[in-house]
Amino acid sequence: MAISGLLIGIVSVIFGIIVMIFPKILNYIIGIYLIVVGVIAIIQAL
Repeated sequence: MAISGLLIGIVSVIFGIIVMIFPKILNYIIGIYLIVVGVIAIIQAL
């Protein structure tokens, strides 16, 4: 569990830096996240 937590932390910091440098990317990241979560939810509901 510690390794996955560390990985999530590293990814979060990297994405945070990217968003600070390129704020418009945040819209794409949120859009992609919502689409992926929605598709996963629909697949699990079937």
